Amino acid sequence: MTNTNRIYGYCRVSDKDQNEARQIKALTEAGVDERFILLDKQSGKDFDRPQYQILKNALREGDLLIIKSIDRLGRNYKEIIKEWQYITQEIKADIKVLDMSMLDTTLHKDLLGTFISDLILQVLAYVAEQERANIKTRQAEGILVAKLQGKHLGRPKATFPEGFNEVYVRWKSEEITAKKAMQELNLKTTTFYKLVNQHEVQKGN
Repeated sequence: MTNTNRIYGYCRVSDKDQNEARQIKALTEAGVDERFILLDKQSGKDFDRPQYQILKNALREGDLLIIKSIDRLGRNYKEIIKEWQYITQEIKADIKVLDMSMLDTTLHKDLLGTFISDLILQVLAYVAEQERANIKTRQAEGILVAKLQGKHLGRPKATFPEGFNEVYVRWKSEEITAKKAMQELNLKTTTFYKLVNQHEVQKGN
């Protein structure tokens, strides 16, 4: 790096309720000026994030990008590899991952260093892909077991509470209001009318 090069930091949290303070603290301790820390509050499923795109356009040859952990860059490792190669090979900027010291392109400028970084990213991509496949397999197996055991999947079906018929008759005859009927049966509005509909279908009304 020369005196004209900049050190950037990038943070990402998955939603607006998560706190980015820990990431920012780690980046400032690593030497990043807070003015050059860019933050996205968005999922890491892809790189269509406003602050990341600003960062990528701002990076110049010899600049350094620091992130706390590789998953802050993204969740899709195939896309991470593509972005990593674009930043390090096309822009010719460096990347440093604080939580994984071997992912630091400032340490190794030779082919071996590039090979090590690419290999680590490929391994991480493979592990992430396998984990996604395992999750899908476990979900499918769980659904199959539940079906074989006769379990109902999804929201539980509403059941008629005790005294429903009596309250229903009083409500239909306008002896009580719908609100009063719901209070007596301890039902929410949507559940009450769902049961009314089921009851009337069964009765052929």
